Amino acid sequence: MQHTPPGDPASRGRLLIVDDESAQLRALCETLALEGFTPEGFASPRTALSALQPGRHELLLTDLMMPEMDGIELIAAARRIDPDLGALVMTGHGTIDTAVQAMRGGALDYILKPFRLNAILPVIGRALDLQRLRRENAMLLASERRHAAALAAAYQDLEAFSYSVSHDLRAPLLFVKDFAQRLEDDFGERLGEDGQRIVRIIRDGSISMDEMVVGLLAFARASRQPLETRPLDMEPIVQACIAEARGAHPVATGGREPAFVIGTLPAALADPGVIRHVWGNLIGNAIKYSARNDEPRVQIDARIEGNEVTYSVADNGIGFDMRYADKLFGVFRRLHSAKDFPGTGVGLAIAHRIVQRHGGRIWAESTPGEGSRFSFALPSPQR
Repeated sequence: MQHTPPGDPASRGRLLIVDDESAQLRALCETLALEGFTPEGFASPRTALSALQPGRHELLLTDLMMPEMDGIELIAAARRIDPDLGALVMTGHGTIDTAVQAMRGGALDYILKPFRLNAILPVIGRALDLQRLRRENAMLLASERRHAAALAAAYQDLEAFSYSVSHDLRAPLLFVKDFAQRLEDDFGERLGEDGQRIVRIIRDGSISMDEMVVGLLAFARASRQPLETRPLDMEPIVQACIAEARGAHPVATGGREPAFVIGTLPAALADPGVIRHVWGNLIGNAIKYSARNDEPRVQIDARIEGNEVTYSVADNGIGFDMRYADKLFGVFRRLHSAKDFPGTGVGLAIAHRIVQRHGGRIWAESTPGEGSRFSFALPSPQR
């Protein structure tokens, strides 16, 4: 015997009900249909299995004791057809222990006979909610696996691109630069003033292009380099970056030694090798852009705010217009002329990517002619 009330697109749940007591089966199907469910009833477990299709039902309600096949066997057989099907067992008071066994075999819960509507509905509702949660989790896991596979493929493409750029693209650039230099050295007098100027443009352009390619490769490495974060004392890293930056910008400072004011720098969770680039870039920029001040000054400090440690590097240099602050962290985006302030425009983009990968934030504040303050926040070890 089969009972199949009309389907409803707004159904509270699609139910497969199996009970060899026909009168009880009919009453249960009719009652649940009135409550907004879509039940399909069968008096025979074997007939129910023959009609079962993957995805057709969300929940199986089966009597525990039936002559053809008991409820535990039916649940196992139904799961072989539709592994995502949830199950409830229906049992009398005397077989609760057996119902518990059925739950161990895969049933989500049990319903006691004789049925009471106010007891049945919460059990069915909980089982359906659990099934839907499991289905959503399965979909999320499948989506995550797809995204992971796509990301792995993207990384492989990026590796191939990086190899191609570093070997295939840089080679002709260096070729152009070297021959432009040889042309200027060996035939400069015969080229005349205009010819020498053109050769210098070719040479300088190839050098600039090669620096941009190197910057792109560094940006790619920053995007994929594995991180090993740990509580990190920032002070020795900052001191080392200051020493390196002073050596890298002797001309920019015009022989004037910038004054450094360093406050207390609490530890943060960071990768020591990678975060060093962030400090080096911000400190180097502070020296470079404050070089025209009569008394260059760089201040480095930090503060703890909630679960983050915020570090700041401030200077009294040329500054910039905050209307264009959103351009700072893009690749090859510059707010000042490369002629006045050398650089490729990749350093801040790399710093931004590194801080993001640490789960942090980076931003800037500035007033033209009064200096800039670059800040970045990293997770605190105390969180």
